[in-house]
Amino acid sequence: MRVLFVHHQCPGQYPHLARHLAARGHTVRFLTQSIGAKIPGVTITVYSVESPSPSQSHPYTPEIDRLLRVGTAAAEAGERLRGDGFVPDLIVGHNGFGELLFLRDVWPGVPVLGNCEFYYRASGADVGFDPEFDSIFNSPAALRVRNLPALFAADTLDWAHVATRWQKSLHPESLQARMTVVHEGIDTRLHRPDDTATFRLPNGRVLDAKDTVVTYVARNLEPYRGFHTFMRSLPAVLRRCPDAEVVIVGGDGVSYGAPPAPGRSFREELVAELGKRLDGTRVHFTGQIPNAAYRRLLQVSSAHVYLTVPFVLGWSCLEAMASGCLLIGSRTPPVEEVIEDGVNGFLVDMLAPDDIAEQIVGALRRRKTLAPLRAAARATVLNRYDLKTRALPRWDTLLEDLVAGRTPSPD
Repeated sequence: MRVLFVHHQCPGQYPHLARHLAARGHTVRFLTQSIGAKIPGVTITVYSVESPSPSQSHPYTPEIDRLLRVGTAAAEAGERLRGDGFVPDLIVGHNGFGELLFLRDVWPGVPVLGNCEFYYRASGADVGFDPEFDSIFNSPAALRVRNLPALFAADTLDWAHVATRWQKSLHPESLQARMTVVHEGIDTRLHRPDDTATFRLPNGRVLDAKDTVVTYVARNLEPYRGFHTFMRSLPAVLRRCPDAEVVIVGGDGVSYGAPPAPGRSFREELVAELGKRLDGTRVHFTGQIPNAAYRRLLQVSSAHVYLTVPFVLGWSCLEAMASGCLLIGSRTPPVEEVIEDGVNGFLVDMLAPDDIAEQIVGALRRRKTLAPLRAAARATVLNRYDLKTRALPRWDTLLEDLVAGRTPSPD
């Protein structure tokens, strides 16, 4: 089978699947604007997108222009691949950035599978969830423009995939009818409990499973992932748990939502806001860290906090569960899909720092009696999201059905 993956930054959501297909001897190529990581056995083709010249236009025009430029550039790169004799059996890519718009015209008859990751709504999801922060989408019309790739999907995709049932539920019913829920998968052989693990703090101190460690992880420290309310919960946690160390992993950039005030990061804003109420000797900011160190941190965690507005569920939530973390998650739809309060973790009001602090303190004080929740968290990932036994077999079936011309299963 010949598979062409398309994502603006290789490998995007497809590192496991691309590696799996290449290892099985399939021909795997990747069309991308930039390379985040190379994958053994995968041929990568990089293309560039021309930047528009400044002009007076409608405020929504840049978004449409970006989609068309990306789609055109990807199609031109596809034309060059076709000129070299490459004809895929299947095209797989992210549907949100415009890359898939015109590829079915390059290879007529080749099925296209698109990742319809998120469908924006003016209410009921991320927009307006936290009244403290304005949305970058200031009107329902702006959201409709942002949803253009999903609306184009009826004509540009043969089938769609999405990671969770809640994400699927946001899309129009006409698209849901051609959408399979299949997660990218969690490698539970790497993300697993290990009582012997250690983690070195930036100050040189080494933590292990006997220490009291509160962990928080996000790609970037920002309100979309509840960083502000987590930080506001810490003074109470540190006061009530004098032996607790807090380790916070994440960069100072912005992945989602509006940026902070110019010249400052959200981390700097919150540290300044809390001032002397925050014991800086026990709160450790690591920045972004290597994967191996990240896995060790989860293994020494006494309580792991994962917060998010109603948006895409981050892999770190499931990786923490697979590592046997005692997970405290936000009571928001993407987290509620995987966490049952009091069974495999705890749920909190993400916008209530006192609620977050109470759950963290309670988890730390009862940590010896909460081992069943840790085991249940890992069992949830093993049973529903394990890379080898759950995710990859589902991906194999989905791809084989599309190549064979069969209608895939929605689940």
